Amino acid sequence: MRTRLIAVGERMPAWVAEGFAEYRKRLSHELPLELVELKPGTRGKGRDDAKAILDEGDAILAALPRDCHVVALDGRGKTWSSEDLAAQLTAWRMAGRDLAFLIGGPDGHAPAVLARADQRWSLGPLTLPHMLVRLVLAEQLYRATTIVAGHPYHRA
Repeated sequence: MRTRLIAVGERMPAWVAEGFAEYRKRLSHELPLELVELKPGTRGKGRDDAKAILDEGDAILAALPRDCHVVALDGRGKTWSSEDLAAQLTAWRMAGRDLAFLIGGPDGHAPAVLARADQRWSLGPLTLPHMLVRLVLAEQLYRATTIVAGHPYHRA
């Protein structure tokens, strides 16, 4: 199963890039994770934020692999514990489809992206910077693989 993280935002701070790279390396055998960074829509004075959201949505949809299972990170989505995520991972593997996680821009996902998503996942009620979401996502995917494998990384 191939896994792709499609994220709006480029040129993350070094600490985010380093942390993400560490978990990506740890995941390389159990759940290879490809990062696709997309340019944010143009925002600012005299710009239409709704157009920026739609442009980001079009770019996300264009970056999706064919026939993959799509999980949109969305504050209004379902929250999962680490154990729940491990159970989801097992189910996704059994389904045999590639997997794509989507992180939208600063204003969230376009309606078309949410409509395409097979699942919506919320990391909780806190508002997190999108750059930090990448890092949390990678760590939680690693944690889920260790739970499935019975590795002692996760101590619940």
